[in-house]
Amino acid sequence: MSGSDHFPRNVPFRPSTAFIPWFIIDFILVVALLFACIALPVLLTGEAGPFITIAIVAVVVVVVILFAVWTRLYYDTMGYELHDDELRWRRGVWFRTTGIVPYNRITNLDLKQGPVMRWLGISTISIQTAGYSGQNVPEIRIEAIEQAEELREILRASVRACSSQNDGTGTGAAAPQRADVPFASTGTSMLILDEIKKIRMLLEQQKK
Repeated sequence: MSGSDHFPRNVPFRPSTAFIPWFIIDFILVVALLFACIALPVLLTGEAGPFITIAIVAVVVVVVILFAVWTRLYYDTMGYELHDDELRWRRGVWFRTTGIVPYNRITNLDLKQGPVMRWLGISTISIQTAGYSGQNVPEIRIEAIEQAEELREILRASVRACSSQNDGTGTGAAAPQRADVPFASTGTSMLILDEIKKIRMLLEQQKK
């Protein structure tokens, strides 16, 4: 399973820089809607004095500037990495989050593009896995990708290749855990083991 010129294997890649204006424009639209529904009627009726009017506008401007700065910092922390058997990702300004999504757990790959994203020429790939498919919530989103169709096809090919290689039978059964796969990719198993340990400790305490 090889990558492409845009998405090579084992090499981190970031979203398009269009992610920054996309996030900022969407935020400004939300702020403008709230301003029109809440603050604008008060200002038009004249009930607010000039000081309150200036204060409201100043607060809106400061919030937009702070969000723009945060968006830039957030973009700098984002990264994705394609491997032979899994997708790795990281992000977060104050709280850093990293994750691993094995290809054999992926169930859906949805391509999404809103009006602003269409204008900027970017798309988002929402990835659902076996553990999240019943919640209608993607486990991870690969955001602001310019060659989104190409990346989705690479992920599809990786999912099919992992399924056909499981057990060497081509039946799509779950692959056995390899010794060289990082144990972090078996987070569900760790949670189950923790629960079993807690139950055993409770039983031992009751016997005493």
